[in-house]
Amino acid sequence: MAGSSFFALLDDIAALLDDISLMTKVAAKKSASVLSDDLAVNAEQVTGMKADRELPVVWAVFKGSLKNKAILVPCALILSAVLPAAVKWLLMAGGLYLCYEGFEAIKDKFSRSEHGAKGQGKKALPKTPEELAAYEKRKVKGAIKTDFILSAEIIVITLNVVAEAPLYQQILTLVLIALVMTIGVYGLVAGIVRLDDAGFALAKSKAQGMWGRAVRKLGEVLVSAAPFLMKALSWIGTVAMFLVGGTFIAEGIAPLEHVIEGWVAHSGSWEAVAKLVVFGVVGAVAGGLTALVVGGFSWVRARATG
Repeated sequence: MAGSSFFALLDDIAALLDDISLMTKVAAKKSASVLSDDLAVNAEQVTGMKADRELPVVWAVFKGSLKNKAILVPCALILSAVLPAAVKWLLMAGGLYLCYEGFEAIKDKFSRSEHGAKGQGKKALPKTPEELAAYEKRKVKGAIKTDFILSAEIIVITLNVVAEAPLYQQILTLVLIALVMTIGVYGLVAGIVRLDDAGFALAKSKAQGMWGRAVRKLGEVLVSAAPFLMKALSWIGTVAMFLVGGTFIAEGIAPLEHVIEGWVAHSGSWEAVAKLVVFGVVGAVAGGLTALVVGGFSWVRARATG
């Protein structure tokens, strides 16, 4: 009797793990686009560090991301049970913040480019240990803020997948997705920011023969490609802010989403691309308008206090 009960328990556990595995796969597939944006944005956020500080910065953001998800998972479960409508509005607010950050990043890139061309007015880079520490702290704080918003979208997508499942399966699936996504994203980010070091190590390989030449050539390619990859990721991360933020905003406003669906309905096989472009435009416009409002408030406050 005890033996049959034990095997029945094992069967229940196996069925539970199978259900959780299936829901985790579905949730991961549905959140893949946000995950790719998360990777690009976070790689962009931690660029610009000194070589010996890149991994400590990634580690700091990784720990911040785990804390974000430790907050988001229970909050998402509570909100979905008590006030489901609040989730949509919070995502829209987060999307607006992402669009604003993207607009500010674009403005900063063009500002640096213009100053560099003129050879004047260039913003001083941090040099002293105190300035470097403050700069690093700002970068980490900014990356964790951005991660919070992107993580919220991943958690909400996962929650929608497991909405009909029992509570314990929802919790286990959300925790599993949170851990796998965080480890995966920041493992890749760590690899990307240290790509040049890997290239240098391969380029100095002492291996002989054709294999040795191939390894050294690969190292040279990685060293040459690393700066271009980091620059590309910087722009991809910025564009991703508009895409993700614009998607949050458009999907949160039913009439706007309906209009967009009507626009892209005639795009044929390009419908998905057209929709993404329109969401990006929505994000860019929302970011620009938010920047104007924030700038206006700052100007009024400066006049009032001055």
